[in-house]
Amino acid sequence: MKSYQVVGIGNAIVDVFSTADDSFLDLMGIQKGIMQLVERERGELLYGAMTNRQQAPGGSVANTLAGLGSLGLTTGFIGRVHDDALGKFYARTMADEGTDFVNPPVPGGELPTSRSMIFVSPDGERSMNTYLGISSELGPDDVSDTVAGSAEILFLEGYLYDKPKGKQAFERAVELCHAAGGKAGIALSDPFCVDRHRDDFRRLVKSLDYVIGNEHEWSSLYQTDLSAALEQASQDAGLVVCTRSGSDVIILRGEEKAVVPVHRVVPVDATGAGDQFAAGFLYGLATGQSLAVSGRMGCIAAAEVISHFGARPEADLKGLFRKEGLI
Repeated sequence: MKSYQVVGIGNAIVDVFSTADDSFLDLMGIQKGIMQLVERERGELLYGAMTNRQQAPGGSVANTLAGLGSLGLTTGFIGRVHDDALGKFYARTMADEGTDFVNPPVPGGELPTSRSMIFVSPDGERSMNTYLGISSELGPDDVSDTVAGSAEILFLEGYLYDKPKGKQAFERAVELCHAAGGKAGIALSDPFCVDRHRDDFRRLVKSLDYVIGNEHEWSSLYQTDLSAALEQASQDAGLVVCTRSGSDVIILRGEEKAVVPVHRVVPVDATGAGDQFAAGFLYGLATGQSLAVSGRMGCIAAAEVISHFGARPEADLKGLFRKEGLI
């Protein structure tokens, strides 16, 4: 049986990029600079309207795993794609980048592979139109005992909670991981996701070893100001991480507290900042670093990914950690 340092479970989404000016966005009725969910028909229309298409495997947890894979950890991803061209591309590219895509593409008449049509404006703004497709059908049957049960660290994506089957997949994965002595945690994904599932998330947090969220997500979860929210969170979860855009990162574990300074950089493209922060932080956790060092690793990985287009690291993260004397 293969054992994994980190196993992720989340949406398997192909990011499809195209450049587009404001008049094209107006013409297509696309709201600039935000992420919108679209239905299948609209997804196909937008996909067809894209010129000079470029594609890359995406999805929040999958981006984190790509960062961890580039750092040399053994990683596996539990996700769902169709055996169409995009699905095969996704599975192959994840494997090429060093992460086991553990579930084979699904044949038959199911929904197509999930995709996010991302229109990049000349000013660097991105307008994302996501068709969730087959990845939103991920369920407990997709979680194999051997994968979730052989993870030292399990990492979950809050977005999966939008479907009952996704929720069951989560709970099964956490149970298997804990039974085998692993640690399980989640990224809260976004404040709206927290609003939709507040009671469930509050219960879930109590069963987890670590939770990563930003200031808005934590405040939304406990419906109070940040310091009160973090105090409550640290009683509920084993380890609490709070990122604050451009400000210090706060990490709490029981009585222990680390405040990690952030060196501000002007982003070229802010996509993937949270995903790569998680990659750096989980790398620290997996390799037994202190909270402060793990947090700093997260900040370095986030700063790297926002310095270029795309949600996955391009520089040698280990080299950057070495340069800062972290390893």
